Amino acid sequence: MKKLFQHSELRNAILKNASTIRNAFIFTLIANLLSLAPVGYMKDVYGPVLNSRSETVLLVVTLLLVGFLVISGFLEWVRFRMMQAVAVGFNESMGQRVFQASYKSYLHSRSPTARLALQDLKTIRSFLSSPGMLAILDTPISIFFIALVYLIHPRMGVVTVSAVALLVLIAYWTELTVRPSVKEAQKANAKAQLYVADGAGNAQTIHAMGMMNAVQSKWELIQREHIEKMAEATRSQSLGSTLSKFIMIGQGSVVLGLGCWLTLMGELPDGGGAMIIASIIGGRAIQPMVKLIGSWKTIVTAGDAFSRLDEFLSENPEPIAAMKLPAPRGVLHVDNLNARAPGSKTIILSNVTFSLKQGMCLAVMGPSGSGKSSLARLLVGVWPSLSGSIRLDDVDIYSWSKDELGSYLGYLPQDIELLEGTIADNICRFGEIQQDKLSKAIELVGLSSFIESLPDKFNTQVGEDGTVFSGGQRQRLGLARAIYGDPKFIVLDEPNANLDIQGTQALYKILQYLKEINTTVVVVTHKKDILKYADRMLVMKGGKPKIFGPRDLVLEKLAGKEVKSITAEQASKITPKQLKHEQD
Repeated sequence: MKKLFQHSELRNAILKNASTIRNAFIFTLIANLLSLAPVGYMKDVYGPVLNSRSETVLLVVTLLLVGFLVISGFLEWVRFRMMQAVAVGFNESMGQRVFQASYKSYLHSRSPTARLALQDLKTIRSFLSSPGMLAILDTPISIFFIALVYLIHPRMGVVTVSAVALLVLIAYWTELTVRPSVKEAQKANAKAQLYVADGAGNAQTIHAMGMMNAVQSKWELIQREHIEKMAEATRSQSLGSTLSKFIMIGQGSVVLGLGCWLTLMGELPDGGGAMIIASIIGGRAIQPMVKLIGSWKTIVTAGDAFSRLDEFLSENPEPIAAMKLPAPRGVLHVDNLNARAPGSKTIILSNVTFSLKQGMCLAVMGPSGSGKSSLARLLVGVWPSLSGSIRLDDVDIYSWSKDELGSYLGYLPQDIELLEGTIADNICRFGEIQQDKLSKAIELVGLSSFIESLPDKFNTQVGEDGTVFSGGQRQRLGLARAIYGDPKFIVLDEPNANLDIQGTQALYKILQYLKEINTTVVVVTHKKDILKYADRMLVMKGGKPKIFGPRDLVLEKLAGKEVKSITAEQASKITPKQLKHEQD
């Protein structure tokens, strides 16, 4: 309840449709009033119709009844469509926000909550037009119906109020028993879904190494916990629903019996008609409460999803719109960079400092685990730094809007990630397809003839994770995506890891082309053949820079007996003569 009085993006998104919700409630009120038409029909049939013995009067009141019921049914349909419009409007307001927040949060912290955010959004959206939400809209009309019963006779009103009070107690008990079970069930279900998703990403390995039964057993164990907890919630809700229906039926009978007794005592002058009418209206008064209890599991699930998603969004605020920056030239400054992987406390990079002028090519080398790939992620702004800075043209690259910077930046990760879509979509980054730039990128990576040999050419579907292509083809498609549009700054992480001789020659051609167009390039590599295109070298060890400087000076330094750590500033001042003297 506390959240209701705090800033809430979800609440504000729902309140944007407040006028539609208000109209839906008005229609609900009118529909419920018209639903009392059978009460009036009964009163007329037992009164004027029987007294007059007129078929015409019977026909008129019957037509009126049918008309009222048709209008009531139409209004029920209209309010349902209104709540559907509220659900759609809510999704349009929050869909992009939740998607971006979940994507960025998972990218930076690998939080399981981030992977469930979109599912929570779907749960809330579905609930807004569900029978549970419609039952909530029906609930206020109960007060009006109770007042009508009270006007017929106060004692009948007391019986109806008592029935409603019992239903409230049942609802409270249902809440206490259902919510914990549903919460635990949701946690288990989320855990099972994440486990399946992670397993699907390694399906080939699991199948090839005979791990399927073991993986399945673990999934069944997690899933069984979800099923058991959900069964507990269902049992509690079913008991509450059964009790509420018993009270609803019992209330009608008690009101009818009380009405009969009051008639015998002479306190109900209208006799049987009044007690029957009171019984019907009393039943209508408690019906919304019965529906609420029957939908309690859905309501609890939606409430938990709302709280979880609201908290997630408050922890991942929307980025503040920044002033549009000019296109970068490619001047890179890394100053005393310290970093750790998202969600980890282990420092993986420390005291990294170097600078690159526009058009320079830096080769980053070092043993496995030295922090080369981590540095690559930081250089393109995928991970935040712990301290220090990475500036591209004197602008912090992590805080620079990627929507704005993306077209000027190219990145080839170690694990090539191709998305479902066409070859053209992937290379053009799922933006506008510019055929001249697309053809140029494909030509540079040497896949023109291969693309032409495909039946659908550029419209060939890549498939999930690019599995329809070989490792080398995926790497070259990733290279084409990285260089598409001639970015000003490109980071390539092991670009020749899966390339054959032809692919390697294409990579050399790309590096030479990038030099010609004055693009700044950082290449993470284990292979020395790329070094001929490098202007600078950075040797990493244990997450720290051991040596940085001009390529030839670093190679000479590495050929000496000892490798000493030098900074970017020191490296720029070293002459070949000084370096030779130091080695001697």
